[in-house]
Amino acid sequence: MRVLVVVNRSAGTAGDGALATVLDVLRDGADVEVAATAGIAELERAVAGRGDRRPVVVGGDGSVHAAVAALDRAGGLDPDQPIGLVPLGTGNDLARALGLPLEPVAAARAVLSGVPRALDLLRDDAGGVVVNAVHAGVGAQAGLQAERLKDRLGVAAYPVGAAVAGMTTAGWRLRVTVDGTAVSSPTGWTADGDTGVLMAGVCNGPTIGGGTALAPGARPDDGLADVVVCTATGPAARAAFAAALVAGRHTERDDVAVVRGREVSVSGDPVEFDADGELQSAVAARTWRVEPGAWSVLVPG
Repeated sequence: MRVLVVVNRSAGTAGDGALATVLDVLRDGADVEVAATAGIAELERAVAGRGDRRPVVVGGDGSVHAAVAALDRAGGLDPDQPIGLVPLGTGNDLARALGLPLEPVAAARAVLSGVPRALDLLRDDAGGVVVNAVHAGVGAQAGLQAERLKDRLGVAAYPVGAAVAGMTTAGWRLRVTVDGTAVSSPTGWTADGDTGVLMAGVCNGPTIGGGTALAPGARPDDGLADVVVCTATGPAARAAFAAALVAGRHTERDDVAVVRGREVSVSGDPVEFDADGELQSAVAARTWRVEPGAWSVLVPG
């Protein structure tokens, strides 16, 4: 096996002792070349020039997101050419969804002996892709809060960030549609642009932020996105939703709806998005479509 190990130098993984351990394991069974990149341009050059080497991403969800996007732009995203993943990030939600080992040595061995698993991709109308989940509203605010806390709290920064954001964000007036129909709740509300929305999540995988189950029923290879919409915009409701989210009981609330579909649109007040842990600027409208089986990852056999 010939592999190209892709490392995000800006994320600090390149200097991590765990990386050296991973490389030692991979070199026992493969011809290894390392591309420690900083920025999109370097990453694109690395994947475009990889030849017959299999990409192996060492990092978290953001690193996988960036590598898949670069491969997609280079025309190299192919379910018949699986990607290896060694999860050395903070959250590692995609790896959790796939049952990949979170311990570096076991993860590296899984790359050498794994089998391909085809996965869906969320593709947006601005040319972007999502491998795990994208969140509008409080989800993005939670990610911003978590970034500020991550150095001190590690994985715990994500639920804490979600709680802080849930306490301080008043919501946005958004229209959220799934396959052309506005998301609604049996209790009577509809995300039609007039109702305040605290958050809207479009999920390929079930968890965000290192294991918080935003969409417990989501599966990354079923051809559908799980869409979670919350209208808990009042102060008490925001606090209750934040607590329920951390406890994994938010989908039981009357102000939360979960819908599944193939095309999801969010429009209305300009709102920030967090795609696979990467904060994106506020926009007034965005649409995602599920592309079934668009790529694949090596998983334990």
